[in-house]
Amino acid sequence: MTATIIDGKAFAAKVREKVAAHVRHLKEDHGLTPGLAVVLVGEDPASQVYVRSKGKQTVEVGMASFEHRLEADTSERALLELIDRLNADPQVHGILVQLPLPDHLDSDLVINRIDPTKDVDGFHISNVGLLGTGQKSMVPCTPLGCLMMLREHHGSLSGMNAVVVGRSNIVGKPMAQLLLGDSCTVTIAHSRTRDLAAVCRGADILVAAVGRPRMIPGDWVKPGATVIDVGINRIEDGGKAKLVGDVDFDSAAAVAGAITPVPGGVGPMTIACLLANTVVAAARANGLAEPQGLTV
Repeated sequence: MTATIIDGKAFAAKVREKVAAHVRHLKEDHGLTPGLAVVLVGEDPASQVYVRSKGKQTVEVGMASFEHRLEADTSERALLELIDRLNADPQVHGILVQLPLPDHLDSDLVINRIDPTKDVDGFHISNVGLLGTGQKSMVPCTPLGCLMMLREHHGSLSGMNAVVVGRSNIVGKPMAQLLLGDSCTVTIAHSRTRDLAAVCRGADILVAAVGRPRMIPGDWVKPGATVIDVGINRIEDGGKAKLVGDVDFDSAAAVAGAITPVPGGVGPMTIACLLANTVVAAARANGLAEPQGLTV
């Protein structure tokens, strides 16, 4: 068996097209331009690349982009005051504080200072609670992107056995909640799960989100299963840097029915869903109809 490749790049392009179309609608019919504010503290190279990409794609879909770059030694008080100003700014519909923050800043305090209706990362405790109880919320971007691709590939997910390997607040837990919301039977597995291999082999949908390169080999994958690899790990291969996922792609692709590659799978969907969340937030803030197919 050779797995179908789930092309996250192509799917993300479709999502951006939908976002751009709704942005045009908001501008032309309501005089409203959705705005995304991104706050970067410090000079982490990976974060800088990510923030540049976010800003570029925000402008490309017709939204307003506001970037705030702060020194690494910025005080917590100064950062919170900036968030307060963004919360009060009617031109800003989405606020994202790039993580990780420098060690002297309390990430939970900072994230929970963001207005929950502008929390386009979906990390605010209010959004976590709303998602966990099946209510309307801002949904974390990476799990949202995974769910979109699964729905596109399968149609209905009802009754499928889903295993999420990883229990982070950013991916693992919200991914499990979303799968439950689509009527899957969900198991959250992690490093202390007994006989992890056997648990994975029972999955119709296997989501790997642990941050360990090639942790899951092909013989842990049920024949015909759909594998969503969230991991992005940089390794040395023959003296060259290479990006690999949490799944051993070659062996898993020989067994799975469908699989996301790394790179080019889940990664592109994260920013696309950030844009989707921003346009949804703008519509909600103004009492307008939400765009179809861009949220749960």
